Amino acid sequence: MTARAADRARYDRAAAHLDAPLAIVDLDAFDANADDLVRRAAGKPVRVASKSLRCRALLERVLAKEGFAGVMSFTLAESLWLARSGFDDVLLAYPSADRAGFAELTSDPKLAAAVTVMIDDPAQLRLIDAAREGGREVVRVCLELDTSLKLLGGRVRVGARRSPLHSPAQMADVARAVARRPGFRVVGIMGYEGHVAGVGDAIAGRPLRSRAVRLMQTTARRELAERRAEAVRAVRAVVPDLEFVNGGGTGSVQHTAAEDAVTEIAAGSGLYVPRLFDNYTSFSGRPAALFALPVVRRPGVGVVTVLGGGYPASGAAGADRLPVPYLPEGLRYDPQEGPGEVQTPLLGSPADDLLLGDKVWFRHAKAGELCERFDTLHLVAGDAVTATVPTYRGEGRTFL
Repeated sequence: MTARAADRARYDRAAAHLDAPLAIVDLDAFDANADDLVRRAAGKPVRVASKSLRCRALLERVLAKEGFAGVMSFTLAESLWLARSGFDDVLLAYPSADRAGFAELTSDPKLAAAVTVMIDDPAQLRLIDAAREGGREVVRVCLELDTSLKLLGGRVRVGARRSPLHSPAQMADVARAVARRPGFRVVGIMGYEGHVAGVGDAIAGRPLRSRAVRLMQTTARRELAERRAEAVRAVRAVVPDLEFVNGGGTGSVQHTAAEDAVTEIAAGSGLYVPRLFDNYTSFSGRPAALFALPVVRRPGVGVVTVLGGGYPASGAAGADRLPVPYLPEGLRYDPQEGPGEVQTPLLGSPADDLLLGDKVWFRHAKAGELCERFDTLHLVAGDAVTATVPTYRGEGRTFL
């Protein structure tokens, strides 16, 4: 029996009493992945990206482990909710225009002490001030460095279009703008190198593209390490008591941790290990989050139909954004239909061994987005469900 077949047997036994559709997290795999992130971070704390988990119980589980500290959130409303729930170190990774949220933040000492907001433009300070409604609490601010690689004098850009602050001088200018404005304090710097951390460099069947990605990432890491160090020095000249410099992502943990200027690493997807993280030479994880769909039709030889399945992930549309049939091994989509909103036909010889009501296990493309489809996660240890916990959706929290 292969390792995947053994996993299927475990999951089927664990979920035998549950009707699909359902989602699980394999705690053995989850904990092993957490240990691997800590190992790769080489002594620097790992801040957990909440958008990759979207489950408070699992955030609490991983933060209880040595080597993890703090949450990286994705909306201000989520940040405030987490802070009210007892998370005392929440870094909002994206700028916000949530005026009601800023009014709440600036009026509550506990929230203001727990939440750090992201800016990359002094205009964002004015927006926050306009939203205060009398709130006088000092707002903790993090500056975001644009990590993109610019070539040919800036005519070619590799990396996400995030912050406009690319140079150390630009970072220092905004730090001075914050320092001059009462009610704000710069406490950190963040830079997310998505073109390194979020792009696989070992693409199946694409050796030339894989080689090109590795070359790009080597160049990008070298350029960013030098520029990030300069940016940190420039900001520290304005803010000597800077608390943290955050960088990285699941795919670049060990490389970013090697930078002296970086004090903490961000990661989250590496805990669930969705399918987008299968194509890396720098690490390999164990798939921990899966969902099961029930067989509801047998249209013919070598074909079964499961209920649901059309769960595309965000990003540029493409086959890599789709879930994949995972267990039993050997199933594939019908190229004329793909995964459907209400039903999904699956082809392959394993279909002939599946009965009505049997479960087919899938892996989603991007980590936490799975939790937008399910209101509970069944936590599996060995071959048993040991707990069932709500996702953000299950707690009535759909932040985006």
